[in-house]
Amino acid sequence: MLIVARKDAGITQVELGKRLGQRQTFVSKFEQGERRLDVAEFLAVSRAIGADPHQIIRVLDNPKL
Repeated sequence: MLIVARKDAGITQVELGKRLGQRQTFVSKFEQGERRLDVAEFLAVSRAIGADPHQIIRVLDNPKL
């Protein structure tokens, strides 16, 4: 869902990395499932791409939404 939200916002991995103070590889690793995000990182990523973290969690908790 974060990948879709990032792409919908027109933000590249490089740009997201800059917004987070990280490298593009940080973004690539969590998007490919090589690395998990902790809650604080998830919130930071969600906000950096303009996504509502609460809505993402709601959908993940109830995929029928």
